[in-house]
Amino acid sequence: MTKIDDLKKIRNMTGASVDAIRKALEEADGEIEKALELLKDRGAIVAANKAGRQTGEGIVSYYVHANSKVGVLVKLLCETDFVARTEQFKELGHELAMHIAAMDPINIEDLLSQAYIRDQDITIDALIKDYIAKLGENIKIGEFRRFEI
Repeated sequence: MTKIDDLKKIRNMTGASVDAIRKALEEADGEIEKALELLKDRGAIVAANKAGRQTGEGIVSYYVHANSKVGVLVKLLCETDFVARTEQFKELGHELAMHIAAMDPINIEDLLSQAYIRDQDITIDALIKDYIAKLGENIKIGEFRRFEI
């Protein structure tokens, strides 16, 4: 596999910038797994650096389960309306709403500590941090409501 193929593969997997991937591959001597770990560590650092920023924009996402007996509303916050309008941010809102419908967390802290339904190896907190690294803004869950008949 060529370096460009490796770069494309990692970009498709992570959504990280080409520059960040190139640097991680260089530091990892071309090893994809090692580069992925470096990107993951850097994502956590990026999220920590952005944690204090104000989140005054965002969206309300929803999910209604196929049987129409469970529905969820999630207020997902970010820093700018530019990011709030991106497909990635909307995707995160939908994923969170689906997760809440399936797992019925008690509160935001409980939600953040739960294993993500699509990937049991990461928590919801880690999922959000991945999106913070991809989108470059602080992201928070403002509140959520789950309705069930």
